[in-house]
Amino acid sequence: MGEPISVGSFQGMKSLNKSAILNVVRQHGLISRAEIAKLTKLTPPTVTNLVGELIDTKLVVETDLGESTGGRKPIMLRINSSAFHVVGVYAGPKKVKAVAATLDGNVITQVEARYVENPTCEQFLATLADVIEKVIERANPKMESILGIGVGMHGLVDSEQGVSIFAPHLNFRNIAIKAYLEHKFDLPVEVENDIRAQAIGESWFGQGKCVPNFILFRVGTGVGAGIILDHQLYRGTSFTAGEIGHTIIDINGPKCSCGNYGCLESMVGGTALAVRAQQAIRFGKKSILEDMVKGNIELIDGKMLYLAAQQEDQVAIDVLEDTGRYLGIGIANLINTLNPSLIILSGGVFGSADFIMDSLRKTVERRALAKPAHAVSIVISELGENAIAIGALTLVLKKIFTSTGLTDALFETINE
Repeated sequence: MGEPISVGSFQGMKSLNKSAILNVVRQHGLISRAEIAKLTKLTPPTVTNLVGELIDTKLVVETDLGESTGGRKPIMLRINSSAFHVVGVYAGPKKVKAVAATLDGNVITQVEARYVENPTCEQFLATLADVIEKVIERANPKMESILGIGVGMHGLVDSEQGVSIFAPHLNFRNIAIKAYLEHKFDLPVEVENDIRAQAIGESWFGQGKCVPNFILFRVGTGVGAGIILDHQLYRGTSFTAGEIGHTIIDINGPKCSCGNYGCLESMVGGTALAVRAQQAIRFGKKSILEDMVKGNIELIDGKMLYLAAQQEDQVAIDVLEDTGRYLGIGIANLINTLNPSLIILSGGVFGSADFIMDSLRKTVERRALAKPAHAVSIVISELGENAIAIGALTLVLKKIFTSTGLTDALFETINE
């Protein structure tokens, strides 16, 4: 793990060393004090003292005896995962979902609510707070076990200040989410772009665990990527890294919400698939989709396309296979640019993976450079419908378990 990080004060160094110990215990599941000392390069007395404090706060517990290497069997340590909880929130374009989870990421309860139509900033924040309040009540009515709140917010986010710079689907600018929620709940709050938050979640609990270089590629109302390089999230100079949805893949393509034409998002995001199916039907192609919506083709959606494709409807199959090709072009661009070892796919469209993945993979093979294409694995996320909320709560866990250090405020929360 390297030398312990030095900081300007004894208390600061102590907090960092506690985080280092916690992270080693988390990574190993069961570990002795002697092994912690070896891995952290801390002295055995320091480890003993700091572990004692962590046991006092109930973050760490002693458990079974380990294997002896000649002397007494060592007492093993593990994270006391169920003693505390963290809250993860996905603030999407249309609704908010909050989950409460134990320190090992196990979701124990969830609450969601839709925004009122055309919400104001105040109404948005009130909905956010209400959902968080309800999920905390379900997890622990007295709140003493809640260590923090993480928020995955759609759109452009300044993660350092916890501000939503621009939320395009709600048309909001400069919403101080972190400040509002910290004042409301008196808990540490972390705010990140939704897709980048999920990428962090994948690196802790999903397909990206222990993978140093990978990209989360998510398709929903919008299209974006969360980029992990050398185990670190890459945000870019202006917090816009990963806007793959606004790379142009067809200069003659449809107009995108950003004002350009032929962006990847305009081809595969939001209602793009339904629009292509509607166009095919208007041009005279026969489809059972018409029967499914009783002639009102404006009601066609992505789920219907998958159901129709399962019934061998050619319009639906063509739309989904074309979608795979467009996605393949976008992914090939990412592979050629960043050379990851893993691409994780996420979003509702991959519920139709049976009809998308073949054309997607073939397009990647044709369009990506041979060497990086052969080095990459392409998989579908296994985090499920709570993927972004899980990513959001992982932002809090990172603060607890990594070298950022356990803050005095967090220890005050734990010790109350």
